[in-house]
Amino acid sequence: MSRIENLILDNTIHNLRQAYKKSQAPIWLATVRYLSKSSSRRPSVNIGKISRLTKEGDVVLVPGKVLGGGVISHKITVGAYSFSEKASWKIQKAGGDTLTLAEFIKKFPDGGRVILVGG
Repeated sequence: MSRIENLILDNTIHNLRQAYKKSQAPIWLATVRYLSKSSSRRPSVNIGKISRLTKEGDVVLVPGKVLGGGVISHKITVGAYSFSEKASWKIQKAGGDTLTLAEFIKKFPDGGRVILVGG
């Protein structure tokens, strides 16, 4: 892992802990637990799985990487630590939004209505 990625990860974990202190929403602590694992143990989730678990307008948090396998035909908002180019393209093509974790925390600070998808 490069030094820059470690700084980004450390900053992300710090932001998640701050969000938990403000809102007491358990979703932020669960995300910290996932991100604190080694990169090979963090969840990688395909678009197809997200599509099966969600409906139009849902808000999804992936504490790992979103991959482009599968299809999605409804509009959702997805926040994740990282996205493959194909995954990001497919979500946006379906009318959805892709957000970094920092953007996600700002947009949904209380963690309400958020579906945590991992593994």
